[in-house]
Amino acid sequence: MAGVEARGFIFAAAVAKLTGKGFVPIRKSGKLPSLSYSENYSLEYGVSSLQIHQDAVQSGERVMLIDDVLATGGTLEAASRLITRCGGIVDSLAVLIEIPGLEGRSRLAKADMEISVILS
Repeated sequence: MAGVEARGFIFAAAVAKLTGKGFVPIRKSGKLPSLSYSENYSLEYGVSSLQIHQDAVQSGERVMLIDDVLATGGTLEAASRLITRCGGIVDSLAVLIEIPGLEGRSRLAKADMEISVILS
């Protein structure tokens, strides 16, 4: 399980615990202590950056990516690219809430990513 900072940590860590899987944090820029990959992404209100430790995901490892809200899709798209750069495979994407007016789902569909929304 991989969770995007900050509220994605809560859900991904809980799912990891329930399923007996490990947890990988994907953090905002400058917060990880070891060598990391970085990806910039656009938000509905600007640009930001996410990071993952370079050794966080093993080559070929399948990862479920979890965040709290799907808005523009930029955060999940960047997080997915980070997992791929580590050699992992994004197996599935899940969010708690979707804001449909911001077109995140269609952005992810263009990148061949399907999303599961728990609530809407």
